[in-house]
Amino acid sequence: MPEVTVHHHTLFAEGGRHTDVDADRALPWQERDADDDLRVTGFYYGYLRERPDSVVSALRVMALDDGAAIVHCAAGKDRTGVLCALALSVAGATREAIVEDYVATGERLERVLARLRASATYRDDLDSRPADDHRPRARYIEQFLGVLDDRFGGPLPWLEANGWTEADNAALRSRLRD
Repeated sequence: MPEVTVHHHTLFAEGGRHTDVDADRALPWQERDADDDLRVTGFYYGYLRERPDSVVSALRVMALDDGAAIVHCAAGKDRTGVLCALALSVAGATREAIVEDYVATGERLERVLARLRASATYRDDLDSRPADDHRPRARYIEQFLGVLDDRFGGPLPWLEANGWTEADNAALRSRLRD
């Protein structure tokens, strides 16, 4: 549709055979143990560490482009969850609201996974793990935001350290709050 502009901002390199799901790496839904929160936090923090340019660019698109913005990745929970958590932080949402937004994806997870499994591109990667392993858990995003608090003083200082400006703040807040 000519009215729709698609912006592709990758948060990590392609890794799986056909997708960005790399079954050989410890992703949030794999090998759960006592360090589960730290593994997920490290994975999410890797988006910021490896692709700060894409993170800031995606948030700028949300802030500055006309019309509605849809942020998505394959399942709409990990990369999408991180970007939306940052956007909501800039907009002044409470931590509780950010966590609630992140966890809400789990309410639709079965339908999301069914849609992805219908595609040969994602089927093998998804079928290698139980559906519940894909569920977003509050502690994952809480830990991720806690790391940003501990290392940078919060999401906003991290963004500022990566080129985000007060004008960007004002634009995103206006788009999300007005």
